[in-house]
Amino acid sequence: MDVPTPDLVCPDTTWAMGRVSSYGWGVWESRLHALFAVQCRYQLEDESAHLDEMPLMMSEEGFENEESDYHTLPRARIMQRKRGLEWFVCDGWKFLCTSCCGWLINICRRKKELKARTVWLGCPEKCEEKHPRNSIKNQKYNVFTFIPGVLYEQFKFFLNLYFLVISCSQFVPALKIGYLYTYWAPLGFVLAVTMTREAIDEFRRFQRDKEVNSQLYSKLTVRGKVQVKSSDIQVGDLIIVEKNQRIPSDMVFLRTSEKAGSCFIRTDQLDGETDWKLKVAVSCTQRLPALGVGLLDLELNRLTKALFLALVALSIVMVTLQGFVGPWYRNLFRFLLLFSYIIPISLRVNLDMGKAVYGWMMMKDENIPGTVVRTSTIPEELGRLVYLLTDKTGTLTQNEMIFKRLHLGTVSYGADTMDEIQSHVRDSYSQMQSQAGGNNTGSTPLRKAQSSAPKVRKSVSSRIHEAVKAIVLCHNVTPVYESRAGVTEETEFAEADQDFSDENRTYQASSPDEVALVQWTESVGLTLVSRDLTSMQLKTPSGQVLSFCILQLFPFTSESKRMGVIVRDESTAEITFYMKGADVAMSPIVQYNDWLEEECGNMAREGLRTLVVAKKALTEEQYQDFEPMQSSSVEYTHSTYTCAHRRLPLCPQSRYTQAKLSMHDRSLKVAAVVESLEREMELLCLTGVEDQLQADVRPTLEMLRNAGIKIWMLTGDKLETATCIAKSSHLVSRTQDIHIFRQVTSRGEAHLELNAFRRKHDCALVISGDSLEVCLKYYEHEFVELACQCPAVVCCRCSPTQKARIVTLLQQHTGRRTCAIGDGGNDVSMIQAADCGIGIEGKEGKQASLAADFSITQFRHIGRLLMVHGRNSYKRSAALGQFVMHRGLIISTMQAVFSSVFYFASVPLYQGFLMVGYATIYTMFPVFSLVLDQDVKPEMAMLYPELYKDLTKGRSLSFKTFLIWVLISIYQGGILMYGALVLFESEFVHVVAISFTALILTELLMVALTVRTWHWLMVVAEFLSLGCYVSSLAFLNEYFGIGRVSFGAFLDVAFITTVTFLWKVSAITVVSCLPLYVLKYLRRKLSPPSYCKLAS
Repeated sequence: MDVPTPDLVCPDTTWAMGRVSSYGWGVWESRLHALFAVQCRYQLEDESAHLDEMPLMMSEEGFENEESDYHTLPRARIMQRKRGLEWFVCDGWKFLCTSCCGWLINICRRKKELKARTVWLGCPEKCEEKHPRNSIKNQKYNVFTFIPGVLYEQFKFFLNLYFLVISCSQFVPALKIGYLYTYWAPLGFVLAVTMTREAIDEFRRFQRDKEVNSQLYSKLTVRGKVQVKSSDIQVGDLIIVEKNQRIPSDMVFLRTSEKAGSCFIRTDQLDGETDWKLKVAVSCTQRLPALGVGLLDLELNRLTKALFLALVALSIVMVTLQGFVGPWYRNLFRFLLLFSYIIPISLRVNLDMGKAVYGWMMMKDENIPGTVVRTSTIPEELGRLVYLLTDKTGTLTQNEMIFKRLHLGTVSYGADTMDEIQSHVRDSYSQMQSQAGGNNTGSTPLRKAQSSAPKVRKSVSSRIHEAVKAIVLCHNVTPVYESRAGVTEETEFAEADQDFSDENRTYQASSPDEVALVQWTESVGLTLVSRDLTSMQLKTPSGQVLSFCILQLFPFTSESKRMGVIVRDESTAEITFYMKGADVAMSPIVQYNDWLEEECGNMAREGLRTLVVAKKALTEEQYQDFEPMQSSSVEYTHSTYTCAHRRLPLCPQSRYTQAKLSMHDRSLKVAAVVESLEREMELLCLTGVEDQLQADVRPTLEMLRNAGIKIWMLTGDKLETATCIAKSSHLVSRTQDIHIFRQVTSRGEAHLELNAFRRKHDCALVISGDSLEVCLKYYEHEFVELACQCPAVVCCRCSPTQKARIVTLLQQHTGRRTCAIGDGGNDVSMIQAADCGIGIEGKEGKQASLAADFSITQFRHIGRLLMVHGRNSYKRSAALGQFVMHRGLIISTMQAVFSSVFYFASVPLYQGFLMVGYATIYTMFPVFSLVLDQDVKPEMAMLYPELYKDLTKGRSLSFKTFLIWVLISIYQGGILMYGALVLFESEFVHVVAISFTALILTELLMVALTVRTWHWLMVVAEFLSLGCYVSSLAFLNEYFGIGRVSFGAFLDVAFITTVTFLWKVSAITVVSCLPLYVLKYLRRKLSPPSYCKLAS
C-alpha cells in the first residue's frame, strides 16, 4: 500500500493533494483539464511489517505524533502488559526479541533524515534522489516468497503440522508401517489444492493491480503530449489530468484550463466524502502554458487437539495392555501412526474447497447481483453474527439530498405546495421588473441601504422572494457546463465553446446539501447560471440576468458551523451579508423569535437536515469599516454600479486585513472581526433537506432485528439527524423508547448519567462521541455491559478511530461475532476491525468495498447474505467438518479392534491404496456433496428470520455434537470389525475385503442419513463412488488380504460374488446404520428442531 510522504514542498498546498492520491485516488473535475507536477509516492517496503497498523487516513497532526496514533489503531491491539514472571513467560520473550531485532536493524540501516529537495519540472532524469516506482501492489507474495509463505500459513495449524511429522516418520525404517505414498499423497494433495487456491487469488490481485497501474495519462514533454502508464510516472513529470480522471500520485496543482485557476476535486476514496472541494492552482504557474480466520476454524482446531489427546491416550492404553514388552517406545510410536487417521488430514482441504463453493454461490445469486467475496476463508462467519455495526450516510441512506421543507415562521411549505412558492417568485420578479421600467430617471443608485426607514410588515410574497434569493446567493456552489462535442483542445476562447443551456448545466459544491438547495431554487424559478471567484449571475423566471459582486466569502468550518457571503447587487449597489448554518450556531446571531427552536425540532423528528438562513443589510460605511476599498475600483455606467475587481487594494488600517496578517492567533482574530458583523441578523427562513433512505432499508433492518442481531449505527452526523434516521429507518422500533445520553465531560457526570441509564429498560441508546470517550475512559466495562443490553445503539459524531474501537470493545467484552458495514474510506478501520467486514460499493468510491471481506451493491442485500448464505455456509461447514472427523474415527476404531484381537500387535489393517482411496475416490464425492445440503429453503429462511437466532448459539458444532459423532464412530467401527470377524470366521483370510466393503457402504449410507435436502448431484456422487469401488475390486486384489506376506491371502473374486458374501456384508451394514436411522426418526417426531416445524 502506498502512503504519502511528509516531506513535501509547499506542504499547505500539496498535502491535500497527497492525501487524495495515497489511499484512494481523488477525482479531478474541471471544464477541460489541469496540469500537475508529480511530487512523490513512497512505498514503505522496508516497513511492510507495520502496514496493517497504518491508518487508512492520517491528518497533518498524525505525522507530527505518529506514536500516539498507533495506540488508537484497531489492528495494533497494543495491550498493557503485566510485568513480572508471568509477563516474561507469556509475552516478554517475544517483546525482548522483537526489540533486539529492531535495534539491530536500526543500527544497520539508519532512518533517512527528511530534508528539502529540488524537483526539476519536466526533467525527472535530473533528479539526484532515486524514488520508487509509482505502482500499486496489493499482492501478498512474490516469486520467491510464495511457496515458503503458503507452507507457513498451512503448517501453523496443528492439523497439518501433525501430519507433516507423521509423514516424515515414515523415512525411519523402524517406524515404517506402510507405503510412503499412503501418507505423502494425501498431504501433497492438500498442499496442492491450497497452493492452487492461493495462486489463483494472487493472480487475481496481480490482475487488479495491473489494471490500475496500466491506466494511461497525458504527460507533457518538450515534444508535446505523450501517453504514459500510471506506473511509469516519475517525480518531476508534468501530468495533464482530464475531467473525471483519478489522480495517480502525489501532485502539486500547477494550472487548470479555467482562467481563474480553480477546480474541484473529490476525495471519496480517501475519506468517503462525495462532495466536490474547491482547489486553486499555484498563482505563478497558473499563468503558464490498503487473512481472516473464522470462529469455526478455531473450533475445529480445538477439536483436532482433543482428537490428538485421544490418539495419544489410545496408543498408551494399547502399549499398556501389551505389557510394555520389548522396545515399547517404538511400539508406542507405531500405534500413534496406526491410529493417526483419528485426525483426518482431509479436513482442511474439504473445508477450504467447501468455502470456495459457498463464495461462488454468493456471487452467482441472482437475488444479490454484484456481490463479491474477497475473503474466501470466512463465509460461515455470516451465519453467526450477533452485532452489526453500520454507517449511516451512503449505507442506510442514499447520500442524495432532496429539498423537502421551507419554513418562514408563520407559514410552512412542503413538497405538495412548491408550486405556490414558484408562483410567488414569478410574481415578485414581474412586479420588480415593471417598477424598474417605470423608474428610468438614470439617477445614481444609493450608496447605502435605507436602514433608517420605518419597519413595515412584509407580505408573504416578499418574504418568499428574500428567502429564495438568500438561498441562491449564500453557498459555494459552482455551475458547470459540458464542452461541446468535438472540442478537446484548450483554446483562448474555451468558454465560448461551451453550451450554457439549462439542460447542460450541473452543480458542484463541497456539500450535497448545498447542491440540493440550489437545485430547488432553480425549480422555483431563480437559477444560478454562472459563478467565479468574484461574481455570480442569476436568471429570473422572465429570463433577466442579475449580477452580484462577491465581496467576501466566509467558508463553512466545523468550529463555526456556518458560512457567509457579502455580495453587492450591481443593479442597486446594495451590500448584503447573507449567512446560513446550523440552528445551534445561528440562534444567538439572529433577531429574537419564538419559532425557530420549535420548528428545528419538528423537522429533525421528520429526519430532515435543517439550515437557518439570515441576512443583514450593510451600509457603505459599515463595509468600509470592515474592509476599506479605494474609490478608483468603482465605476458607474448608465446608472449601473459595476464591481471591477474583488481583491481591491486594502488599507493597512483595515481590521479584517490586520487580523488576516496577524502572526499569532490568526484564526481567532479573523473570527472576532467577522463576528462583529454577525449581530442582529434578520431571520429569513428555515430549510429542511432529506437524505433519502436506501431501498428496502426498513424491512431489512426489521428482519435483522427479528433474527436476534443487535444493530449499532455509528455516524459522524449530529445527534438530532442520527436520531431521526434511526426512527425513520426503523432501526428503533416504534414501540421502543429512546434514551439520549446527555453530554458529559467529567467522571462524576458520567457516573450520574450511567446510573440514570441503568434504570431504563428495553430502550435504544443515543450517545455522542465526546460522551462516549468520557464513559470509556472511566467506566468502560459498565458502559459496554449496559449498551449491550439495548436493542439498538446510535453513536453520533464518531471518528473512524472511535468506530474501530467500539468494534474491538464488543469483541473483547462479549466474545460474540461482530460485523461492520460501510461505504466510505472513513469506514475502513471499522470494517477491518470486525470479525466480518462488508463494504458497499456506492457513491463514496470503492475504498470500503476493496478493504472488506464481502462487497455488496445495496444495503438490502445483507438480509439474504446472512439469512440464506450465512446460514447455509455455517450449517454445511459444521456438518462437513464433523463428518470428515467421523470418517477418520470409524476406521481408527476398526484398527483398534483388529489390533486387540491379534494380541495388541501394531500391524496395519488396511495398507497402500486402500487407505488413500478411502479418503478420496471411495468417499470424497458423497462427503463433499454435503456442501449442497440445506435444512430450509431460502424463501423460508427469509420469511422466518427468527431461525437465525439458533445459529448464534453455535449448536451445530460444539463438544456435544462432537461427542455424539465420536460415539457413532465407535459403535459403527466396532460393529463392522466384530461383525466381520464373527460372520466370516471360516473365511478369515477375506476379512479385509469383507470389512472394507461394509465400511464403504456404511459411509455412503451415513451421508444419506446426514442429508436433509437431496440434490441431484448428491445422488450422482453416491452412485459414482459405489461404482468406483466395485470397479476397483478387479485390479486391487493384492490389497484385500490380511498380512499378505504371512498369510499369502489375495482377493477371491468368486467368493465376493456369492450370495453368502453379499447378505452377510449387507447384514453388517444394516446393523451399523439401522439404529441410527431409527433414532433420527424418533428425534424428529418427539423433539423436532425449529426448521423441521416450519418445513412440515
